[in-house]
Amino acid sequence: MSFTISSPSFSSGGTIPTKFTCSGADLSPELKWNDPPAGTKSFALLVDDPDAPAGNWNHWTAWNLPANLRSLPEHFSKDARLADGTEQGKNDFHKTGYNGPCPPPGKPHRYYFKSFALDITLNLKPGAMKRDLESAMKGHILAQAEWMGRFGR
Repeated sequence: MSFTISSPSFSSGGTIPTKFTCSGADLSPELKWNDPPAGTKSFALLVDDPDAPAGNWNHWTAWNLPANLRSLPEHFSKDARLADGTEQGKNDFHKTGYNGPCPPPGKPHRYYFKSFALDITLNLKPGAMKRDLESAMKGHILAQAEWMGRFGR
């Protein structure tokens, strides 16, 4: 079986509810994934908007999620480091943790929730950004999965 990620908060390709956006409470949605490949030591997570006017806009950067973890609850902590070893960096809003869709008025944007199964735990500095995470993951991705939602204002 292949590695997958999903969200009970919205359907794949569907509209992301307002509470998960800057037009609402800006909570992170619940995420779930299945068993990763053998040898997985940690997970990383990225959330991006490739339709942003400034180019691909990062909404969430997290790494060192424990290998035994299979979900994140709705309204996940915005702390930079959690007790289980999970770490969160800065997004393109220059904030730690999740910041939801916040597109300009017009056509809905696509938001990709990407999970990576890694063969290592990462040693990144606090406040690391997407580019730092992507660089550190090179050569260590065992599997990748994504779930896409849409939001427009």
